[in-house]
Amino acid sequence: MDTLDLVQEHLRQGGLLAYPTETVYGFGGLPMHTVIERLVELKKRDRAKPMLLLVPDREAVNDLTWTPEAIELADVFWPGSVTLVLSDPGVRYPDAVRGSDGGVAVRVSPHPLVRELVCGMGGPILSTSANRPGETPSLDPQGALGAALAAGAGEELWVLDGGALEPSLPSTIIDCSGPEPLVLRQG
Repeated sequence: MDTLDLVQEHLRQGGLLAYPTETVYGFGGLPMHTVIERLVELKKRDRAKPMLLLVPDREAVNDLTWTPEAIELADVFWPGSVTLVLSDPGVRYPDAVRGSDGGVAVRVSPHPLVRELVCGMGGPILSTSANRPGETPSLDPQGALGAALAAGAGEELWVLDGGALEPSLPSTIIDCSGPEPLVLRQG
């Protein structure tokens, strides 16, 4: 069994993970109640602030509403640092990833390690930056581990070492849940 197989099994058993993305290290796990609660506790995160989902591809979240504009944006910018907010009319996703208007933020990461991980999982994983509110997000595995330990994480959180990341802008967030796409954050 290789490293990614072990990490995927850890996630399937409800474990937490710190991992590299194209911008910063993130904390995440499967979008299930126990994992969400642990991430909220770990980050001291405001429950009203939704987490995003890293997905292997569009088809993994085809139950969300894909407007023609959202499809075009995904086709042009994925994998990439563009996060799309889509409507969840079936209320299939947990509140922790749903904004106040019911939108769910999704992204396909171009980072090869996390992309392979998410594709191997076959479905979404939660993603939130590896830091506590007000602190700088981690750009390397040591920083992610330090942030996790300082927040009280134990053996339930593993760190996937993708090396040090270059400083970069955060992802661009585009809300495609309304009649017209709206840029919420320029990255």
